[in-house]
Amino acid sequence: MTIPLAVEAEILRLYHAEKWRKNTIATKLCVHHSVVSRVIAQEGQCHEPRQRPRMVEPYLPFLTEMLGRHPELSAARLFDMVKARGYPGRPSQFRAIVAELRPMRRAPEPYLRLKMLPGEQAQVDWGHFGRLTVGRASRPLMAFVMVFSYSRAIFLRFFLSQNQSSFLYGHQLGFEWFAGPTRICLYDNLKSVVLERIGKAIRFNPLFLKFAGHYRFEPRAAAVGRGNEKGRTERAIRYIRSNFFAARRFKDIDDLNQQALTWCETKALERRWPDDHRHTVGEMLEEERSKLLPLPENPFPCEERLEVTIGKSPYARFDRNDYSVPHDRVQKTLVVMASLDTVRILDGSQVVATHSRCYGKGQQHEDPRHIQALSAAKLAAGQHRRTDLLAHAVPSSQQFLQHLARQGQPLGRCTRKLEEFLHSYGAEALEAALAEALQSGAAHLHAIQHILERARREAGKPPALPLTLPNDPRLKNLTIKPHDLTAYDKIKDDDDDTEK
Repeated sequence: MTIPLAVEAEILRLYHAEKWRKNTIATKLCVHHSVVSRVIAQEGQCHEPRQRPRMVEPYLPFLTEMLGRHPELSAARLFDMVKARGYPGRPSQFRAIVAELRPMRRAPEPYLRLKMLPGEQAQVDWGHFGRLTVGRASRPLMAFVMVFSYSRAIFLRFFLSQNQSSFLYGHQLGFEWFAGPTRICLYDNLKSVVLERIGKAIRFNPLFLKFAGHYRFEPRAAAVGRGNEKGRTERAIRYIRSNFFAARRFKDIDDLNQQALTWCETKALERRWPDDHRHTVGEMLEEERSKLLPLPENPFPCEERLEVTIGKSPYARFDRNDYSVPHDRVQKTLVVMASLDTVRILDGSQVVATHSRCYGKGQQHEDPRHIQALSAAKLAAGQHRRTDLLAHAVPSSQQFLQHLARQGQPLGRCTRKLEEFLHSYGAEALEAALAEALQSGAAHLHAIQHILERARREAGKPPALPLTLPNDPRLKNLTIKPHDLTAYDKIKDDDDDTEK
C-alpha cells in the first residue's frame, strides 16, 4: 500500500519525536499497523523490543538430548521430567516449545485416488448409533453399511447386535437388495472376518469363509492403520449420520429399517456421482448391476446357533429370555436356532418348539400347547401324590384300593372319597374301618362310611359334616365377619316379659 509523503513524514515524527507507539499512530492516522511498521523499517530506525530470556532456556539442552534419544516421548512426560528438575513454568506453552524442538517427522504420505471397475469391489463396516431400549433391555443400535465402490450406492440395515449372525444377515440382505454380490468385499480387521493377523498373514473366520464361498466373492482385509483403503464406507457412515439419522424419529427398529430402506432407494440414489456430476448414483448402480455375480439358488443359513441345557422347568434360556419347550425335554441339551424374528428349538433334527424372537430382557414366551401338556401331566402326578399321602397316613388303604381295582371301580373317585373320610374322621378311625371291612369281605365305600358312623355314635361324637368348596379362587381368601347378636337376646327377653 502506497501512502502520501505527508502521512509518511507524520508517522516518522510521531514515532521518533513524540515516542508514540505504533498502534497509537495507526489509529490516529487511520492506517494499518503494518504500514506504520514498514515506514519505520524503511528509514532504518526500527528498534525491535528486547527479548526477555525464557524460563525454559536452561532446560533446552536437556530437552534436545531427550528428544534426540527418545523422539516418541510426549510433551506431558517431558514436562513432568523438567518440572522435577526445577522448571517453574506451566504446561500451557510447553507443548509449543516441544513441537519446535522435536525432530522433523516423516513427510505426509500422498495417496492415489482409487478407480474401481463396475461390480469389482464393495466395502463393508459397522457404525455405532447409540443404544435402543427394548422393554427392560438396553441394546446397542448398530448400522450395517455396504457401499459399492464404483457406483457409491449404499445399503443400510440396523441391528441390535454386531455378532456373527447379524453380520451374515446384513450381507445376505444387502446382496439381495443390490441383486448380486461384487467380486471382492473389503473389510476392517473385525473378528467376524479376521480371527488373527500378523503382518500379511491372515487367519480368516472359518464360518465367514463358508459364507464367502457360498456367494462366490473374495474377502479382503484392509491393512492395519490404513483407513484410506476403505474410505468409501467411512464417508458413507458420516453421510448416514448427518443426512439420515440426525433428528430421525422411529417407533422401533422395524420402523427404523423401513425408513432406512426407503432412504437407500430414494435420497441416497439421487445424489450426484462423485466421478461425473452429470450422472446420479442410481444411474451408475443400474450400470453396475449388470456386472454383479449371480445370487445362489439357496440362501446361506445365517441363524445364530446355541446349545442350551434345559433345567427342571421346561424353558430354554436364550439371549436373556426364556422360551418354553415340551415338558418331556427337561434335563436335556437342546439346540437353539435363532433368526432375526424367529427362535426354533431342536432336539437333534426335530423341531420341538418355535417362538417369535424377543429382544427384551427377562421375558417368558410360552406355547399354549406346552403349558396344557404340562398341566395335564401335573394333574396326573397329583393323583399319584394323593395316593402316596393316603398310603402314608392309612396303610390299609393300599390293600383296599387294590381290591377296588380288581372289581373295576374308578380309583380316582374312590381315592378322593377316602381323603374325605381321612379329613372328617381321622387316620386312626379310617385305618380301623378299612381293616374291619377287609376282614369281613365288605370292601366298598358304603361299608367304610357305615363303620365310621357307627364308631362315631358309639364314641358319642358329633356328626362329621365335611364341607367341600368348589375350586374357585375367590373362595380361597373368603372371610366371614361375625356380627353382634346381643340385639337378638334383647328381643327374646322382651318376648318373655310380654308372655308373663
